[in-house]
Parts: sequence; structure tokens; C-alpha cells
Amino acid sequence: MKILVLNAGSSSLKYQVIDMETEKMLVKGYFERIGQPNSFLTHKVNGIKHKFEHQAKNHEQAIKFVLDRLTNSHYGIMKDLSELAGIGHRVVHGGEKFSDAVVIHDEVIEEIRRCSDLAPLHNPAAILGMEACKKVVPYIKMVAVFDTAFHQTLPRARYIYPIPYKYYEKYGVRKYGFHGTSHQYVSQRVAKLMRKDIKDLKIINCHLGQGASVCAIENGESVETSMGLTPLGGIVMGTRSGDLDPSVVTYLMQKGKLSPGKMENRLNKESGAYGVSMVSVDFRDIEAEAEAGGHHAKLALDIFHDTVAAYIAKCMVAMNGVDVLTFTAGVGEKGPISRKAICQQLEFLGIKIDDEKNKIRGEEAELSAHDSKVKIYTIPTNEELMIARETMKYLKQC
Repeated sequence: MKILVLNAGSSSLKYQVIDMETEKMLVKGYFERIGQPNSFLTHKVNGIKHKFEHQAKNHEQAIKFVLDRLTNSHYGIMKDLSELAGIGHRVVHGGEKFSDAVVIHDEVIEEIRRCSDLAPLHNPAAILGMEACKKVVPYIKMVAVFDTAFHQTLPRARYIYPIPYKYYEKYGVRKYGFHGTSHQYVSQRVAKLMRKDIKDLKIINCHLGQGASVCAIENGESVETSMGLTPLGGIVMGTRSGDLDPSVVTYLMQKGKLSPGKMENRLNKESGAYGVSMVSVDFRDIEAEAEAGGHHAKLALDIFHDTVAAYIAKCMVAMNGVDVLTFTAGVGEKGPISRKAICQQLEFLGIKIDDEKNKIRGEEAELSAHDSKVKIYTIPTNEELMIARETMKYLKQC
């Protein structure tokens, strides 16, 4: 049984096909510049990367071309599309309506559209992918898997903001949380590695990349997370500010005569580690500049490490302790400098990292020192596999 996992952007389409009997990724690709001149597809199969210059005016044409590659005798991995058990779509925001994955039908698409105010860059793009699939392969069932769904178990006191309650009732303003698929995958994976029942573990997962969030997972459920109404909130990220005194926003808008749109752009694309370091959005570049004596770069890293450590401590409060701390995503998987700096700030809580073990990059590994009271792991995330699993789960219920 094979599952096609799709992640549609406004002008892009990422995909993987996963064999669910072995959970092995068979092929992956990335269609770029959809609807623009010089659109092209990068398609990787059997370790070989193929590039196709192909004009796709819309997502429907892009998906049709991708499906043709999947069944091609030279580039494909199946004889015909009947080998696909279903299609799983990544959707960023499910609002309060969706607390789990769901089989897609017209009413589901409309509900996702209603959530677009909360994710204007992502949800409309996901809908483009769904509607394109409906036209090209209407006979293949589809499932929507939401980044926010995993966090629907947050206690009410942790998702309601201390502002007039009417804004929650009228506009749905509350903490939603994101990266749920990643947090869910890593928590399940570390429980398996430790040979423990996930319901017996208190896990804190740090998804640290260009976007970053921390999540407390107890009994297999999210009970606290750093991102909020949007993916802008929480810890410092590559270009996103994370949490601020709200008055910073209104003060800068008044001083700079900035519109809400311009202010939001500053906070999402010009802030974070990049805004402080004035070097790069890439943490590797910032680390290199800090090593060379760059004061702003070092400051940016210090702020990043401090906010992550602080949120880990907050997550410990939410669960009254922690059994295992996990690091994932780009920096979490390949950033020994950041992992060490974060853990050093938490040594008073019994979290100690082993310097030799911490040299690992991009692989599953335990990093705990022998006398650490908390287990520490780095685990590469696999959101596509998690989406495929959820897709299979809900297709079986049809």
C-alpha cells in the first residue's frame, strides 16, 4: 500500500510516496514556480535526482505532471495509480474544528477555507492542492492532516489569552500551536527507542529550525507549546521574533508609521536571529560569524538559546517534571553548539549533555551524560511519514 503525501504552497508542491508496508520513502520531489515562467520539477528516485523544465500554469497541471512521473517506466515507482491507497495533504491550520486528521470532502474543504484568516499564506495553498487532486484523480481518497490538531489537547487555561474573552468567542483568538505533526512523530519515536509506553513518559520536544517551537507531551498528548495564534509566537526563530511585550508592536507602528501588514512583515521576515545578528537567516552562518568574533551574531545565539531553555523550563512546570528531552529539525538535528548551550542552562534541573555524544549530526542518538537525570535524544523528524500514517489510519475508517 502506497501513500502520496502532498504539501502545497502558493506556487510550489512538495511530495513523497511512502510504502506503508515498510514505511520506506520511495520517491520525493519539489515542483517550483507554479503559475510563473520557467517552472520546474526536481524528482528524486533510487538516489538519483532528475530535473524537468515543465511549464505548469496551475496546481492541476503540476499534479498531473507529477503523477505522470510516478508511473513513468524510467522515473516512476508504480505501474499505475491504482497502487495509491490515498493522498495525504499537509494543512497548517485547522482552527478548533479539527482535532484530528479527517477524510476530505467538500464540507471539509470549506471549513479549511474558513480557517484561512488564521493562516492566509498556507491554507489557501493547501486547498489548491486538494481541488487539483479532485480534478486529476477524483477516484483516489484524500485525508487532511493538520499541524494544529495535535495541540487540541491543551488545557483551556493554557490556550485562552488574557484579553477580553469576547475576542475568543468572536474571532477565535487563542493559542493553537504548530509543528504538531513533527512533535507527534518525535514523541512516538523516542518512546519506541526507549522501549517505553508513551503514556508513561513526560517528553519535551524542541523542533528547532528556521521555524521553531517547543512542546510538552504527557500521556502522548500535547499539554503546552510555544507557538500561539500563529507561528510567529514563542521562542526566537530564524527571522521571526517570537514572544514580545505587545507594546513593542504598537510603539514601533506609531514611531515608524507602519501599517499592520508592514509590521507583521517586520516581525515575521526581518526579526529573530537574523534581525539581531544582521548576518543571515542560516544558523550555521551566524555560528561562524560568532566564532570569528561577531558580537551581534553571538548575541543572537545567546538570545535564541536563552528563550529555548526558558520554554523547556516552562514545559517542565506544565508536566511537573520531564523524563526525556528531544531535539529535532535543522538546528535540533545538526546543531551541537545550540544543543549544548541550551542544556548547559538547564543543568541545575539535572539535564546534562555528553560532549562526545553531542558531536552527532543528523542521526538518531542518545546524548545524555551518564549522570543526567533526564534522557536527551536527537531524532530527525519525519513529518511526511507521520502524515502518511495518519492518512492510512483514517482511510481504514472509511
